[in-house]
Amino acid sequence: GADVPVCLNGPAPQRLRGIGERLDPFVGLPGGLGMVLVNPRVAVSTPEVFKALPCKENPPLDEVSGGFATIPGFVAWLKRQRNDLEDPAIGRFPAIGEVLEALRADECLLARMSGSGATCFGLYDGQDAARGAAQRLRKAHPGWWIRDTVVIN
Repeated sequence: GADVPVCLNGPAPQRLRGIGERLDPFVGLPGGLGMVLVNPRVAVSTPEVFKALPCKENPPLDEVSGGFATIPGFVAWLKRQRNDLEDPAIGRFPAIGEVLEALRADECLLARMSGSGATCFGLYDGQDAARGAAQRLRKAHPGWWIRDTVVIN
């Protein structure tokens, strides 16, 4: 991946495309969006995940067309997006799939893998919902790295 551009361009929220070198800024994100980050403490080889990607030429993602007035509107847009590395990463590192299942089982609005893994995120309607989910996940999976936060806008 190409993590350097987003690190140099932060801390504003951005969508990464390509191998992470193409950045789309998000403007006008809805407030109050909670997030839980989870890593199953599995070392993922980014080159190995890219090598397992069956098709390297995938259709483009929807453009970021402006602000998102509501959390449901933003989440609906995100659900139409994809991470082409998610399936190959889960195939090589099944713990990533376990994390996504655990997030989805805990009433998150959306669960996805970040980049080439192994960190995944769940979006929640508010910081309190994210905090509660993180507490339940920590109890159920004490070996995982789990943090709750809010999405900045």
